[in-house]
Amino acid sequence: MRLIGLIGGMSWESTVPYYRIINETVRERLGPLRSAEILLYSVDFGPIERLQHEGRWDEAGSTLGAAARRLASAGAECLVLCTNTMHKVAPQIAAHAEIPLLHIADPTGAAATSRGARTVGLLGTRFTMEEDFYRRRLEQRHGLEVLVPESGERDEIHRIIYEELCAGRLDERSRNVFRAVMTRLAQRGAQAIILGCTEITLLVGDGDSPVPILDTTRLHALAAADFALQPDSRGA
Repeated sequence: MRLIGLIGGMSWESTVPYYRIINETVRERLGPLRSAEILLYSVDFGPIERLQHEGRWDEAGSTLGAAARRLASAGAECLVLCTNTMHKVAPQIAAHAEIPLLHIADPTGAAATSRGARTVGLLGTRFTMEEDFYRRRLEQRHGLEVLVPESGERDEIHRIIYEELCAGRLDERSRNVFRAVMTRLAQRGAQAIILGCTEITLLVGDGDSPVPILDTTRLHALAAADFALQPDSRGA
């Protein structure tokens, strides 16, 4: 089994499902007493969030790059960045560690195409929805057309993520906001909805959307489990 390096804490609310899903998958495939070999570096999200909103992405990337370097030094064979938004600086993070980084958009894009979806709706932080670091990868590597909510909807989704979900608050009114936004995206042609923030899955699921939901947290964690279950560098 290969050793996974998780960079979590952004927020820790959505890092917990990564640990659970990876270990559940390994147990299902290898037996009831088996579990994954994982190193977790959980950052303090407060300083990272401040750097995000101040546009100091290079500093945020350096902070996470240092975490990646520590994981690699401890023996991790891949990096799993447990957040969508910080994939904005994924190349910078990976360069610090020189081990593979499993990009969250790739299992997500593969899941969309395997379901026959060519047009997808993307929900996430304002950074993920409005900048091109995430959409471009889905478009160029997976051939998807990506729709995002209207401006006011993006603002409200961003607020709910940071003020509620990252703080562990689940509000039925906010769930209804997401339901309405997903319905409008489907009406515009989205054949699936990407939950492009790892916290969103804490609030909504398949029953909340008129089209299939692509849960990036689960898809990314499953990709990490797949990596772990490949033969390691020693052939074990």
